[in-house]
Amino acid sequence: MCFGLRKPLRLPCSLSFDPRGTVIRLVTFLGGRVAFNRLELAGAFGDIGTDLPLILGMVAINHLDPASVFIMFGVFQIFNGLRYGIPMPVQPLKAIAAIMIATKPDVSLLFGSGLSLGLMMLFLNVTGLVSKVDRWMPKGVVRGIQAGLGFSLMTIAVGYVQKDGLAGWVLAAAGVAFVLAMSRRGGFPTALVLVLAGALYAAFLGIDLGTISAGVGIHLPHFQVPTLDAVAQGTLLLSLQQLPLSIANSVIATSLLVSDLFPSRRDITSKSISATYAGMNLIAPFFGGIPVCHGCGGLAGHYRFGARTGGSVIIYGSIYVIIGLFFASVVNELLKIFPFSVLGVILLFEGLTLLLLLKKVASDSNDLTVALVVAFMVVALPYGYLLGMVAGSALHLLLKGEKVKLEQAQ
Repeated sequence: MCFGLRKPLRLPCSLSFDPRGTVIRLVTFLGGRVAFNRLELAGAFGDIGTDLPLILGMVAINHLDPASVFIMFGVFQIFNGLRYGIPMPVQPLKAIAAIMIATKPDVSLLFGSGLSLGLMMLFLNVTGLVSKVDRWMPKGVVRGIQAGLGFSLMTIAVGYVQKDGLAGWVLAAAGVAFVLAMSRRGGFPTALVLVLAGALYAAFLGIDLGTISAGVGIHLPHFQVPTLDAVAQGTLLLSLQQLPLSIANSVIATSLLVSDLFPSRRDITSKSISATYAGMNLIAPFFGGIPVCHGCGGLAGHYRFGARTGGSVIIYGSIYVIIGLFFASVVNELLKIFPFSVLGVILLFEGLTLLLLLKKVASDSNDLTVALVVAFMVVALPYGYLLGMVAGSALHLLLKGEKVKLEQAQ
């Protein structure tokens, strides 16, 4: 059963059946594959531990319009699922979110920073600089960035569990034990069961369904134009602190992880990833959307819990769009169905997946040394991603030179 537009755009699709259940596959015009099944549904929640707390934090503290934020965030998820055909994540920009929540600057600077980041990444893409940095950066540095981010996510996960007190620790311990027990059973939708268990736990504690039902309505993003002053101030306060992290994690580390998990997808490179990064941030500020990025942590999370196609992020994005369209005024009450302890378990395994990528350089003592040094700098130092990139690359050259001297001496 197929349909399509012949020219200039063709979207062939097919309906097929799997012994484990119905699977619907849509083959996109870019050659990617989109599937909807229980594993894609489970994998859809693989990055929620990173995304949801940051989004809710900015909406509440910086007084953002929930409809604009959720709808645009969801639309970008759906677009990337179709664009790439793999679980390519879309995430809030972590450095910017942290500054916005901690310092509470004027919200116009948030949108200005998104626009400036989009322009800067577009420049790096068009000039080919991002591809050159990708080729130049040693693999040990990239693995260190991934490992440092993974450890940081695991630390944040523990903090999430603490928010729910003793009951949170019990629920989290049960969740971790469940994930470990099910890890040997391929094809089991672990994250989906975790999310459902968390929803039941939240329902037991009491969610105000009356408030939720009374708040249902139709909401749309609002159009706005960032001022030049907001762009300038947002660049200085926010964008310049975010850019090194974006280049290292959102583009280069994500590109390398794509090659690890999807080796046949050679069309997904740092250049293509930086292009969609730029495009999203050039659009989002005009519709009240937060600045966003890709990220190796999100990709690891979706993949760890079963996602293999773009179907997972399409499902994930659709949830955000529905929330923004119909539940924007009661979003805080509605999203109590995701307890912090459950988000913590999901985030813990997302981080662990990244941390374990160190084994990719375990056979080379020099690369492993570089990776460990970079990981430490990412975790322990301000501007750790930038410092790790520079110091790690210098250490790589130093160790490489020493190795050459040793070989010549022999």
